[in-house]
Amino acid sequence: MLRSFVTAVRAGSIGRAAAALGHSQPAVSQQLRKLESVVGRPLLHRSPSGVTPTRAGEELLPYAERILALSTQALTETGRALTGRCGVGLLEDLAASQLSQALADLARLHPGATLEVLTYPEAMMREAYDAGHVHLVLDEAARVPGPLRWTVRRPLVWAAGQGVDVTADPLPVVLFSNPCFWRTSVMETLERAGRRWQVTFESNNLVGVLAALRAGLGVAALMPTNIEPALTCHDSDTLPVLPDVELGLARHPRTEGDPLINAVETVLRRMI
Repeated sequence: MLRSFVTAVRAGSIGRAAAALGHSQPAVSQQLRKLESVVGRPLLHRSPSGVTPTRAGEELLPYAERILALSTQALTETGRALTGRCGVGLLEDLAASQLSQALADLARLHPGATLEVLTYPEAMMREAYDAGHVHLVLDEAARVPGPLRWTVRRPLVWAAGQGVDVTADPLPVVLFSNPCFWRTSVMETLERAGRRWQVTFESNNLVGVLAALRAGLGVAALMPTNIEPALTCHDSDTLPVLPDVELGLARHPRTEGDPLINAVETVLRRMI
């Protein structure tokens, strides 16, 4: 049921979800109805153009993804206790998402293993990777310290605190401090759209940016997983569309075949 739900949300269509899962459309629809019955609330808005998650669906989605990632790993490693250490270098925005919780869940499944999640600046991450202290890195593709093993594109969305006027001229903007790819992307997007803007707050970390948004100091570009309940998400009807972020995964070459590193890589890929 959860796999049908997650696939339908990601595909934006029950028909495309059925094709991806190798099932018939009625079978996937039945699974979705069963899940909504269990939850007790509608999880999808259905229309001729496809499906989108309801508020309840948005709340369930990150938990469903964690459950699927970990259930797959648990089945793969049944009867096999994982041991050793795995250092994971993450983009801060990913470390603050459900991804870190999924890694903690994996560690709970395998108490003999040690997982260390690190959010370093680019130069420090490269040094830790080269030294073998960090075994896997998931970051902006351009910042990954080793050969790209896997890439994926994820959206950025506009977020604002209560009371922020997104039609204001100039638009109040909260930015990540340099060096930051997103900072340049935000400024270029606003310039192309002809929107006047002014920087009201800057921070070199996600905690600072979120604090500024809560205080109502302006709008900022965030990954959807970092949107807090108190923040408002704005679409392209009010603000220009932001470009996607390309994330990349690197794995230290000396870890090939390591069961623990394999398991962590599987969780990273499935959660992203």
